[in-house]
Formats: sequence, structure tokens, C-alpha cells
Amino acid sequence: MERRERADAARNRQAILRAAEELLRRHPPEQVSVERVAAAAGVGKGTVFHRFGSRTGLMLALMAERARELEQAVAEGPPPLGPGAGPAERLVAFLAEVAALAARNGNLMAAHEHAIVTSKSAAEQPREANPIYVSWHRHVSGLIAEGRPDVDAEQIAHMLLGTLHMEPIAGQLRAGKPERLAAGFAVLIRGLLGEGGR
Repeated sequence: MERRERADAARNRQAILRAAEELLRRHPPEQVSVERVAAAAGVGKGTVFHRFGSRTGLMLALMAERARELEQAVAEGPPPLGPGAGPAERLVAFLAEVAALAARNGNLMAAHEHAIVTSKSAAEQPREANPIYVSWHRHVSGLIAEGRPDVDAEQIAHMLLGTLHMEPIAGQLRAGKPERLAAGFAVLIRGLLGEGGR
């Protein structure tokens, strides 16, 4: 019985995430409510809240699914994204992948931003508390510190990642155009860390 309940819960979770993803493909983010997701997934609204806590939690879970592959590549994939390359080369590759991920998931990122902004607990849970952001910030600041131990790596990492949420950068990403941002990141990183890390 317990195994069947766990299987049902896992099935419901995947159905909810698939429904949210499909709705985000077809509708503006502000129109993708918990009610619509529940109806599309064939579950009750309470099931969505029980599984994800809130609309923000649902969007965060969907973003986490998309970010997991990138995190695996960073941890154990081939260089330059994975271990084995210099800090500048790894950072250029990572930020290019982040830009590409954001461009492929423009509506999802916009929906997540909308959920955070409209959440009652937004002041208590800032963007910087997002586990994906925390992980990305740790990786970026670590590579900066490795290449330039004389600078404030944590602050510079916030500055770099913060550009993903600024217009007109966010507009370019929503339009599916990450190349310009990736090229700009490369110029900044190589200027900061030098060519020796390539």
C-alpha cells in the first residue's frame, strides 16, 4: 500500500510539472495559475499545494528540473563546463550555458519571477535564497576566487547573475537569443580573469 502511494505521488508530481510546462508553452506566465495547472494535470488544487506549497514552489520545482542537467555537467561532465579547465574557461562556458538555459525556458523564468513578485512571502524569501541561485552563485564566485583571489568574488558573482533579470537582457532571453549575452559574459570574464584561464 505504501509503495503504491509513493508511486501515485511520484506520478502526480510528474503530471503536475508536465501540465505546468505545457501551459507555459501556450500561455503568458501570469495566466498559468495553480487552478489551471491542477485541471490540466487531472488532480485537485489541494494536491498541487500539498506537493509544492505554492505557485512559487511549483515554478521553482520546474526550474530545478531544468537546472539539474547543468549542475551534473558542472560537477562531472567534460571540460570546459566540467572539471579540468582553467577558471576563466569554465566560467565562460558556464555562463553561456546559463544564458542558453534561460533562453530555452523564457516563459518559465518569467513565471517564476512573477510568482516571486506576487508572493506574500516575497520579502521573506528573496531571489537570492532560491536554491538554484545559491548553487550558481557558489560556482561562479568559486571560479572567480580561484582566478582572482584579490577581488570580492561573491559580489562580482551577484553582479553577473543579476544581469539575467535586467531589461533588456531578460527581453533578449525571452526572445530566445542568448548568444549576445554569452558573448558579453565572455568579454567580461576574460577581462577580469585574463587569458591565462582559457
